[in-house]
Amino acid sequence: MHRDRLKKHGRQYVQLLAAVLYNCNITGFATGKIYKGKLKGLCAPGLNCYSCPGAVASCPLGSLQSGLLMSKYKIPYYVLGTLLLFGLLFGRLICGFLCPFGLLQDLLDKLPFPKIKKSRITRILSYLKYLILIVFVIVIPLVHMVPGFCKYICPAGTLEGGIPLTAADGKLRGLIGFLFGWKVFILCLILLLCMFCYRAFCRFLCPLGALYSFFNPVSFFGIRVDENKCTHCDACVKNCKMDIKKVCDRECIHCGECMAHCPTAAISYQPGGRFSDRP
Repeated sequence: MHRDRLKKHGRQYVQLLAAVLYNCNITGFATGKIYKGKLKGLCAPGLNCYSCPGAVASCPLGSLQSGLLMSKYKIPYYVLGTLLLFGLLFGRLICGFLCPFGLLQDLLDKLPFPKIKKSRITRILSYLKYLILIVFVIVIPLVHMVPGFCKYICPAGTLEGGIPLTAADGKLRGLIGFLFGWKVFILCLILLLCMFCYRAFCRFLCPLGALYSFFNPVSFFGIRVDENKCTHCDACVKNCKMDIKKVCDRECIHCGECMAHCPTAAISYQPGGRFSDRP
């Protein structure tokens, strides 16, 4: 029984461990001070705000925007190389296992609210995150010299950084203006939507997930489909809460839910190899 429980909740345990490791500077929450040690020069795989008082590493998305801001003087080889490494190793498995904001979305989905089922509309909306990646993560930093996604949208930054820091520092509370109110509104809207729609931010808005999605077909770790066992019944696609068209496509976060519904046990976690070539 213990083994079955561990298997069932294993992904949540990994998500929780990742969130704790990303934010293990516990004293920062009490003092309202951001950790600026040597580890902050490294990027964590998942979306985790640099300004979170507990954060001991940088956010890859924030680092990418900062690098683009400075690209006039120096190409951000380290950030680009780190994202390339994470992508080639894990793809969107990072979204399913190593993202603290992904864990929060999974917990919100457990709340007993009516759920919006995936459809043609949600599949179309899933392309929105690529537009956000292009406009807010790439174009705005390059053209307007502003970290567009971090400044105007990022709900993780507001939840992990903005709210804790203003709560701990009276001087910061005195500087609260329209932009902070806008970010809190966006955060509340996204959290509310996630109660009714599975991983709404991850599916429709997250540019980091969009970036990692390009590596899904070639990433080393992830789910594989054994074509010799597959009967093409599509039980995996029908029971997946993400907007996938086939297992391991760009929308797949390698959560493993499909394995429980495969009648022939054709799906498993395997390193290396190739993903399914099914049309």
